[in-house]
Amino acid sequence: SQLQGQVIELQGQLSEADILYALLDFARAKPENTYIAASVIGRDPNPFMHYLIIDHGSDDGLRYGMPVVTQQGLVGKIDAVTASAARVQLITDPDSTINVRMQSLNEEAQLIGSVTGDIELTMIPSDVNLIPGEILLTSGLGGNYPSDIVVGQVMNVQHKENDIFQSAVVQSQIDFSTLRAVLVITNFTAIDIDLLTND
Repeated sequence: SQLQGQVIELQGQLSEADILYALLDFARAKPENTYIAASVIGRDPNPFMHYLIIDHGSDDGLRYGMPVVTQQGLVGKIDAVTASAARVQLITDPDSTINVRMQSLNEEAQLIGSVTGDIELTMIPSDVNLIPGEILLTSGLGGNYPSDIVVGQVMNVQHKENDIFQSAVVQSQIDFSTLRAVLVITNFTAIDIDLLTND
């Protein structure tokens, strides 16, 4: 039983190393950004909200609005910060709205989260020939995220004949329930568009 325990511990360490190597490869592939790696240390127990807690905070240079990613795509953004930890709003959260573009169609739309954790693509003009498999990237519009981060893939399209817009169900490549480590993009400052329009 002691040997079995050691094997399990080593497998865990190997898995952790694989995760860190994958994050490192991703960071090297996108040298235009600077990153801080952080471990996931908690999840919001509220079933209607979708947040993670990470083990880095303002003492490490993290600020509100910084994007959070993995090698598989966009996780969300920092929503609140303490000295040693930060809360990340996931893209699946019902209050999450992301401006995206369709990789092959050069069309733009909005991605919204939901209480159930499903992600939906909305505001797609009815004349856009959207098909399952389309890759979605952040557009950079709105000032909340840098452009060209993978967000997800279209799974199925919902289009009624007389509707002005169509919608689609989107799937992220990230399994948010098992996420253990993330990268925070630290050289991006989110812009609060509401403040600009109120002045």
